[in-house]
Formats: sequence, structure tokens, C-alpha cells
Amino acid sequence: MANKETFASLDPATGLVVGRYPNTSREEVFQIVDNAKLASKPWAAIGFAKRKKIMLNWAALLTREFEVGAALIKSETGKPLGDARLEISLAISHIAWAAKNAGRILAIQSRPAGILMFNMSAKVQRTPYGVVGVIGPWNYPAFTPIGSITYALAAGNTVVFKPSEFTPGVGAWLSETFKRVAPFNDIFTTITGLPETGKALTESAIDKISFTGSTKTAKLVGQSCAARMIPFLLECGGKDPVLIDEDADLNLAADNTLWSAMSNSGQSCIGAERVYVHKEVADKFIKIITQMASDLKPGAIEGDSYGPATMPSQLKIIAAHIKDAADNGAKFLLGGADSVHEKYVDPVIMCDVPENSTAVTEETFGPTLVINRVPDMDEAIQLSNATRYGLGASVWSRRNGEKIASKLHCGMVSINSVFLFAAIASIPFGGIKDSGNGRIHGAEGLLEFTYPRAIVRPMFKIPIAFTTFKRTEFANKFIIKLVKMLHGNKRR
Repeated sequence: MANKETFASLDPATGLVVGRYPNTSREEVFQIVDNAKLASKPWAAIGFAKRKKIMLNWAALLTREFEVGAALIKSETGKPLGDARLEISLAISHIAWAAKNAGRILAIQSRPAGILMFNMSAKVQRTPYGVVGVIGPWNYPAFTPIGSITYALAAGNTVVFKPSEFTPGVGAWLSETFKRVAPFNDIFTTITGLPETGKALTESAIDKISFTGSTKTAKLVGQSCAARMIPFLLECGGKDPVLIDEDADLNLAADNTLWSAMSNSGQSCIGAERVYVHKEVADKFIKIITQMASDLKPGAIEGDSYGPATMPSQLKIIAAHIKDAADNGAKFLLGGADSVHEKYVDPVIMCDVPENSTAVTEETFGPTLVINRVPDMDEAIQLSNATRYGLGASVWSRRNGEKIASKLHCGMVSINSVFLFAAIASIPFGGIKDSGNGRIHGAEGLLEFTYPRAIVRPMFKIPIAFTTFKRTEFANKFIIKLVKMLHGNKRR
């Protein structure tokens, strides 16, 4: 795939080369980060209003080049053009939201100083870190990294972005379009390369890392950052559950759950992988969703439901999970071991899968779905939470959606819907446990790329001084008396 200087980007549907990109060396990465560090101060100094204008110009440019970006995503991931267009749309909406809201959310805040420090002014400033390194995934090569890139830029950081080696062209396109509206160089730079390039980014003079990828790699990234006390944000995999109560709209639940599980060839960290359906409606739900799934068709032409596996090595994992489920007695409602082909995977739906099967416990990242019956929602909640992951979930109930959602151990929940927490720019995106830490999107995403600086100053002099070796006995007695008066008479 590579030589010392360049590597090829391949169309996963055809295997044809769609482009060649630099395999950026460690020394080059270090120099690019140093350049970004020099640019970070003037970028922060231009202020929110000017950054807003620049970033909205970028959003407008991406909108004008909408089809260019969508075609590039399709060629490197294999996903249908309609899905690629949706991805670009969501990315643009996040750029606009971050640009418009950064000034308000990150404005200097005045805080009460309290009676004891009544003469003091207390404020909190949000300060950009400097240079943020973003390591992006291949499954949503524009939308996912934009969740870090645009929020970091809006907060006043410069960005060095390392896209997946499977989608370097999308990453190069994002930074190239930004450069056309940027006031100077090195604000947002893409470095293409193989995994060693990403490793070099984590070991450079970066000020924070935002990583999206596997939990295994995320832990290595975290270790590298922790060794140098660099903050990091990790967005990893999931094994997202769908909980279907007996009062759910089954047709709507089946339609949405199927799309969540199978779209993008199942290559979504927040995609449905396991369903817990109330026993009273399980047979009906299974019949509906199996019939819907039988109409799906993977392929590379317009109108096909989803494309090939973008990363060929994932096919082995999908096949292994299907085999493990079969070996453990799972019932296959649609598809099976012969559903995994050279490039594509046909839809697979299985039920009565033991909870210790890898098809239930590990992220499959393919167009497969486990459906298990439960006697009630309490057991559905218990089984949903019995995982090392904690990214997203979907709940289907006409009356009990919020009650069920509140008991799930995960970062995001869609009630009577799927995926939509990713599309709403004002709310945070991220998980817990082995699904990662930190948040992108929303106010939390802007705060994530700044650190708080507390600033206090006296507004006027008072006759009592506390921070001096000349502090009087009167001052000592005064502070003790005041504290006792304020807090000593409280009754629980």
C-alpha cells in the first residue's frame, strides 16, 4: 500500500486507486505542529467576531462545493452518495453552530466573591490550549473530525488533523477549503500518513489531542499523552442497545432500528448492535424488521442500501462474531456465515444470542443485529448496562421513554428516534467507560478545547488585611466571627 514517500487511497468497492498522498514523516509532523504553534497566538488574538466570519465563510464554501466533498467521501468509503451528502450537511451545520455560539459560551464570566471577600472582583476566562491535534476515523471522515476541528478552531486553537489512512483525501479537502478563507497559514493543517504519522502527532509539541477510533488504540493515545501531561479527548467504540417496550410503535421502531444497524454497512460507532424487546411484542417486532431487512441490498450503484466494508480487515471480525453466535446456539432470522463476502456483507439478523457471545459483548461494526427477548424493561436496562461500553442507546416507548433513558449508563440516548443526538449541534456527543471520555459538540465541546483561568482583583481597599505577616489579632478574630456567623448556626 505504501512506500517511504506516499501511499494510495483505494475505492473499497472497486479496489482502484483514487489518489496518492504524502506519508508524512515524524520530523515533518513536528515541524508542522511547531508552525501551528506560531500561528496559534495570532489566531486566538483576532477574537470571536472575526473567527466567526471566517468560519461562516468556510461553511459557505463547503456548501458551494457540496458535491465535490460528497463524491470524495463516496469514493474513499464506498458509502452511497445520499449518505455522503447527509454527512457533509451535518458537518456544515456544526461549523456554523460553533462559529455563531463560541463568543457567547466562552465569554468572560463574573462570579460572586462571597461576603468574606466582598471587596474582590472574581472572573473566569476561557483560554484556548494552543494547538489541538485531531486524529479522525474513516467511517464518517468529514462529520466526525469536524466535531473536534471546528469547535477547537472556534475556541481559538489552531488544528493539525491526521485523517485515517483509508480516507486521506477527505481530510486534505477539508483543510484545503479552509485555507481558501483563512487570513494566514497554519491555522488548520492536514497531515496524511499511515499509523506512524498519527503516533508522531501524539508525541509532538501538541497541546491537546482529540482521538476517534478503537478503544485499544485510544488507550495507547491516552498513555502517550499522559506521559507528557497533555490533556486528551477520546471517542471510541460502542455496543449500542435498543430497548423496545410493549407500548412502542413497532413499525417505526423497526424501520429506525434497521437503518441504525445497517446504514453505512453497520460501520457506525452509535449504530444499533443489540436489541432488547419486550416479550409481549417480540414476535411481531421480529417479523416486521426481518421483512424490512430482506429488502436491503448492498452494492456500489445508485439505489443500493449500503456499500462495502471500508476497511477489509473488519470482515474477519464480522465473520468471527457471526460464527461465535452460531456456535453458542443463536437462531438466524436472516443471513448467516455465508453473508460475509469479499467486499460486502449481506444483512444478518439473529435472535436468542447468549449474552456472553462476542456478538453481544464486542463491537461488530458490520450490518448485523442481535435481537433478544426480555420479560420487562428492568431486565432490558440491566442487560443494556452490562457492557464495558457506554456510548449511545435508543429507547422506544410511548409512555416510559424518559424513565427508561434515565437509567442507562451511556453518554447519549435517543427516545423514539435514532442517531439524532449526533445531528443536534447544541448538545454534547461522547461516551463513558470504554467508549471514551470528554465531549465534542455543543457548549461542552467548546469548553473542551479551552481551560479556565480564574482572575481576582480588589475593587476597593478595606481596613482589614488577611494576606500579610502584619495581620492583626483583630483581623484573626473578625474572620473567625464572620465564618461562625455565616455557617455556624445552620441546622440540618
